[in-house]
This record gives sequence, structure tokens and C-alpha cells, in this order.
Amino acid sequence: MINEDYYISRLEKKGVKPTALRLLILRTMMDTPIAVSLSDLCERLGTVDKSTIFRTLTLFLSRHVIHAIEDGSGSLKYEVCSSECSCSIDDMHTHFYCERCHRTFCFKNIQIPLIHLPEGFTMQSINYMVKGICADCAAIPAAQE
Repeated sequence: MINEDYYISRLEKKGVKPTALRLLILRTMMDTPIAVSLSDLCERLGTVDKSTIFRTLTLFLSRHVIHAIEDGSGSLKYEVCSSECSCSIDDMHTHFYCERCHRTFCFKNIQIPLIHLPEGFTMQSINYMVKGICADCAAIPAAQE
């Protein structure tokens, strides 16, 4: 179990004042093993106003506490950055979107392949999304779906 000082330190290192709600949102995101959408967080934090969660996510994004993932579902997903992440291309990793359960998984140990762009092009960001069926869904016999 991680103590409260850890969460406070994570926010302070990124220049974010650790208010009670910000700590709650960060803790909730870190306790969730998959990337989460705004709706997911609203569901998990039923008593917290949606606009407060959105403003916190926006702040976290701007300070590189979290990063956003476009998985093709129409809803951005968010994931807590590694402690020293600056959300540069070198920090990015592969994501997997399950087309059956609609969860987005982070494969932190699988780096995004290096892309060589033509001269004159400058990469600003990259999104490497693999789509298919996750291990949990694959284990369910087709008749039970």
C-alpha cells in the first residue's frame, strides 16, 4: 500500500498543488490497472463533480502527471505517467484496445517503434495502438459472450 506522501510528492515534483481532490483523482488513476476515460473516473468517483475531474485531468496533462491516449473509441483515455516521464516520444509505449470489452491496456515494456520521417517533417507526438481481443476476453468461450 502506497502512503499519502508518495502521491503528494508525485504532484509536487510536477508543480501541482496537492489538494484533497487532486490526490483522490491521482490515487484512483494509479489504483486502476488500465487507462481510464473521464466517464470511468466519474463512475469511480461518484461524489466528485464531472467538471472538477475534467479540470484536474487538464491540469495533470499540462504538467505531465498523466498522458492522453486516443484508442479509437471516441473517448480519450488517461494514464498516469511514469515518475520521471516528460511525455516525450522516448517516454511513449504501446497500448492495446480490446474490441470486445473496450478496455485500453498499457504495455509499458513495449516501446513504440522508431519512425523515420522524410526530411522537413517534425514529429510532435505518436500514438501506437494495437487492437484485438485481450487475454481475459479470449479466455471466455464464444457461447458465453
